[in-house]
Amino acid sequence: MRKDNAYYIELTKSVLAPTYSQYPVAFVKGEGCYLWDADGKRYLDACCGIATVSLGHCHPRIVKALVEQAHTLWHVSNLYHIPWEAELAALLVKHTFADKVFFCNSGAEANEAAIKFARLWGKKYKAGAYKIITTLNSFHGRTLATVSATGQEKVRKGFEPLPEGFLHVPFGDVEAVEKVLDEEVVAVMVEPIQGEGGVVVPPEGYLKALRELCDRKDVLLILDEVQTGVGRCGACYAYQLEGIEPDILTSAKALGNGFPIGAALINEKVASVLEPGVHASTFGGNPLATRVAYEVVLEVVEKRLWENAKSMGQYIKSCLENMGFKVRGKGLLLGIEVKDARAFVISALEKGLLVAPAAGNVVRFLLPINITKDVCDKLLELLKTIEI
Repeated sequence: MRKDNAYYIELTKSVLAPTYSQYPVAFVKGEGCYLWDADGKRYLDACCGIATVSLGHCHPRIVKALVEQAHTLWHVSNLYHIPWEAELAALLVKHTFADKVFFCNSGAEANEAAIKFARLWGKKYKAGAYKIITTLNSFHGRTLATVSATGQEKVRKGFEPLPEGFLHVPFGDVEAVEKVLDEEVVAVMVEPIQGEGGVVVPPEGYLKALRELCDRKDVLLILDEVQTGVGRCGACYAYQLEGIEPDILTSAKALGNGFPIGAALINEKVASVLEPGVHASTFGGNPLATRVAYEVVLEVVEKRLWENAKSMGQYIKSCLENMGFKVRGKGLLLGIEVKDARAFVISALEKGLLVAPAAGNVVRFLLPINITKDVCDKLLELLKTIEI
């Protein structure tokens, strides 16, 4: 029996927990910027698994590394040294502010680690300070702690009582941060650009002002770069565009080009409070994930793909503005304002184009960072066929 979209849609409904609102299509193959569904229709993927498959589907270099490692060694415990884990950590240290790296399996886990590390630092150096200032409209994950950190009521609703210790202030407002920054605050945690929150870019100088405030008040600055990192916004990590350094940075999504991996990058200041046993992850740093991620990061830095993300992003942004859209974002993290985001996404799907909704009536374009101008032009041609 031929298994088509209809088959997989019905199978999903019958056996999977109903936690997702899914569009009526099932993908079975990917190559570069394109996906094919179970009926054989091809789609231009301007969603990339929500900023995850940033080198495109089935990238030859990444596939080769995955297959080689799959035939060599998948998993060993962190009771032992893991060579690829160390190699990947060294590569990230070389190309970022970090002195040390902790590996896990997702962005939520990376943010959970960041929260725990900050609280440990507060216990040792700030007389037990534990509160973390985050922002309204933010998104930091789906664990209880990261849900509590997230500044969106729709994400927190139904899970009360939530862990305490998170203060939410308006994004982009440094004065609002300073007003609530008392002796119980240990850190400020923000996204350089709010992705899920609607591709919201803060005012110029915001991150620099936060860094200065954190230094003055002796608290940590945590940057959630789960969506902005690994070349997407015009630098290896978005903080590098601002000329500052965080104390903790979280990374995931594009770090493994779709293979599950997360990381908390930390400076020596934070690393000084860590010791064996304070935090762990069974699968974190496993040979298979770190081998894949090593090749991903190497591909990005060797080819300086953030420069392509910057130039192609500027090109697409200019074209979208000429088409009459209000555009926001940096690099290849772009959003447009539409009347009805869900209707727009559905119409695009029908035309063979995949885009992602965000908060409000914003649609995101999250193309591979190695995209060519020809594919950008194809995207723009498809957009012209969408009628909302």
